[in-house]
Amino acid sequence: MTTTPHPLVTGAHRLARDLLVPQAERVDQEKVPASHVEAVKRAGLLGVVAPREYGGADAPVAVARETAEILAGACCSTWFVQTQHHTPVKLLATYDSSVRERLLRPLATGELMAGIAFAHVRAFPRVPVRAVPEKGGWRFEGRVPWYTGWGLNDVMLLAGVTDTAEVVFVFAEAREQPGLTPSAPMRLAALTAARTVSLELDGLWVPAEAVVLRTSREEFAAVDLPRAANASPAVFGVARAALELVARSPEGEETAETLRARLVQVRREAYALADRPAGHDCVPERLAVKTRAFDLLRAATTAAIVAGGGRSMDRGSRAQRLAREGMFLLVQGQTAEARRTHLSALASGQLFCPGRSPGAGRRRY
Repeated sequence: MTTTPHPLVTGAHRLARDLLVPQAERVDQEKVPASHVEAVKRAGLLGVVAPREYGGADAPVAVARETAEILAGACCSTWFVQTQHHTPVKLLATYDSSVRERLLRPLATGELMAGIAFAHVRAFPRVPVRAVPEKGGWRFEGRVPWYTGWGLNDVMLLAGVTDTAEVVFVFAEAREQPGLTPSAPMRLAALTAARTVSLELDGLWVPAEAVVLRTSREEFAAVDLPRAANASPAVFGVARAALELVARSPEGEETAETLRARLVQVRREAYALADRPAGHDCVPERLAVKTRAFDLLRAATTAAIVAGGGRSMDRGSRAQRLAREGMFLLVQGQTAEARRTHLSALASGQLFCPGRSPGAGRRRY
């Protein structure tokens, strides 16, 4: 499942082998240490998609995907913390603003670490975070339900929706301050180590020069929905790591080989679709492939649990950690349409019948 050789891929493999994999179970029980983020930075992986003129690697998308797979398969919590960083970098590189000249270089080089606080925009017409113009800037009111990397990030990309359904993206400091109060770290079934909190916004004021983008809610959805319909590289990374465990078990080699072949095929299809021009009409096809990827992830992590036997019930078990990480990936970045597609596929039984055409009816048991 490798792509064209690249120094960043080599560096990601080295980082995974020497640091992330050996410490993954300990990190899972505790929290992602700042030293892990520093190691990702030293490997050049915080700037993988950033423009060269701002200190980034400007690597091909295939390299960005493979490095994400490697990190996720090694330590999904570390992957999840650092993956937040790439969206603000991409946004700054895409849209010209005064913020770009101030922040893009330090973000591309890893001098600063960024997080994201805008998934709640997908809840529209419900508006969890409202943006109100005020005094040469913007005031934000509401609650960000999920914010990952608290205590590790320097800045956050925050979005709110106005009364006229405009989405306003700004950069704010990722620290407690007047108008911004974090919750206690959440205790989650998986990826508690990623330092996720909720944020209460009670009049957080951000100056106008911190605005990076203003767009209509419709334009946001036109870009966001096709992108969110793509299968995440992390799915393939965690599944591959699980199959490596299966292959090392006495009875698991044949199972691992069969599932790996299916995973390679779905991965190829998913990335081919992601590389096509995006449009809302492409969403159903992308979601169908994403759902198949989820099913293979479930099969791979279940196989790892079965191969591990009773040892898999130990909280320090690698198989259990991968299974919990797989559970997390089923809902990470989930949209309402993705949820409907996945539930429909499960109800129809098509996920359990390879080759069965969609809509062929409900399977009887």
